[in-house]
Amino acid sequence: MSSREEGQAGEETAIKTLKRRGYKIVERNYRNRLGEIDVIAEEGGCLVFVEVKKRNTPLFGEAVCAIDERKKRHLVRAALFYMKTHACADRSVRFDVIGIDSERIKLVKNAFLVEEHG
Repeated sequence: MSSREEGQAGEETAIKTLKRRGYKIVERNYRNRLGEIDVIAEEGGCLVFVEVKKRNTPLFGEAVCAIDERKKRHLVRAALFYMKTHACADRSVRFDVIGIDSERIKLVKNAFLVEEHG
């Protein structure tokens, strides 16, 4: 299986997990000039931007820990652009992460807080 196919399989697993937990999927693989968001969903009245990480080996730690500050900045900027262009700047939002480590799936709600990202 190619890395692209593995990534798609991971996203499918994430989508199923989110739906089982009551999330409504709004958009997948959203891209703009500032970045990409794997999944945009709604849950409990909140707009949720979800990053999906998949790892096949524990060599480099858990998948949910693979989001560095640079990636967070890109996610935040892409999310702000999405909110501005989709007239939802007044909505409450959060950033969740789904980590897939082999067969183990971990959902982290509010995985990081949005700070000033110049």
